[in-house]
Amino acid sequence: MRDFSGGHEWLSINTATLRRQNGVEQPLPVILDACARHGIRAVSPWRDQVHAAGLAQTARSIRAHGMALSGYCRGGMFTAVDAAGLREARDDNRRAVDEACELQAACLVLVVGALPGALQGRAAHKDLALARSQVRDGIAALLEYARARAMPLAIEPLHPMYAADRACVNTLEQALDLCDELDPVQAGALGVAVDLYHVWWDPKLSEQIARAGKQRLLALHVCDWLTPTTDLLNDRGMMGDGVIDIREVRGWVEAQGFAGYSEVEIFSHRWWQRSHDEILATCIDRHRRSV
Repeated sequence: MRDFSGGHEWLSINTATLRRQNGVEQPLPVILDACARHGIRAVSPWRDQVHAAGLAQTARSIRAHGMALSGYCRGGMFTAVDAAGLREARDDNRRAVDEACELQAACLVLVVGALPGALQGRAAHKDLALARSQVRDGIAALLEYARARAMPLAIEPLHPMYAADRACVNTLEQALDLCDELDPVQAGALGVAVDLYHVWWDPKLSEQIARAGKQRLLALHVCDWLTPTTDLLNDRGMMGDGVIDIREVRGWVEAQGFAGYSEVEIFSHRWWQRSHDEILATCIDRHRRSV
């Protein structure tokens, strides 16, 4: 297991961690500049932030800063109520692959979607099996396109509390079942993003990480689970402030040969009240001590 105590060269910052400041959305160029000031070598930006800043300009800025992309957030949301919606999702995901290629991302992270309309407050139906079938078909279709462009796809299972509205793939086992079905040769085209906020509770986590192996482990996202948590979406904890044994899980992942970045992804109203410099300084310190 790698020793992170002496530096932060394997720390990546998911730009959601710096997305807001006192309720104000922060431009991606400002976020990238802040990361560069702190010697951050890698980031993982969100598509809406990239679109606002401009894809070409973002690519130039990331390269000028000498940064890598540990991932690109996000593709997915494959479910829909009709054929037109499914086609729209397909086309948008192909654009996401193209953007990830332009930015030279390590992978495109997939948050797969769930019951159509649920995220907006009114689910179109209650057929979770249908949603999972559409997810399977959507990934299968996107995989052909992504493989041709040499862009790995990383399925991110989300905590079961999101099964209705954001992702109906909720365990690492489910995600790996899809990988094995759709990409049995395990050539690195399809794998998983292990986000500790979503999977830390799973009694099969160690077993499924071992099952994934080096070829399937494409990304590692770290933060902490606070007790009590006050907001299931926007109250993630800084590493070391909660109940997740982050170092143990990293050990399981690295035992399989994973040697990539630890990507800090913290959605938090508490932390979004602080300055970028304070957040990043804390991320660096906790990465050394708690990751």
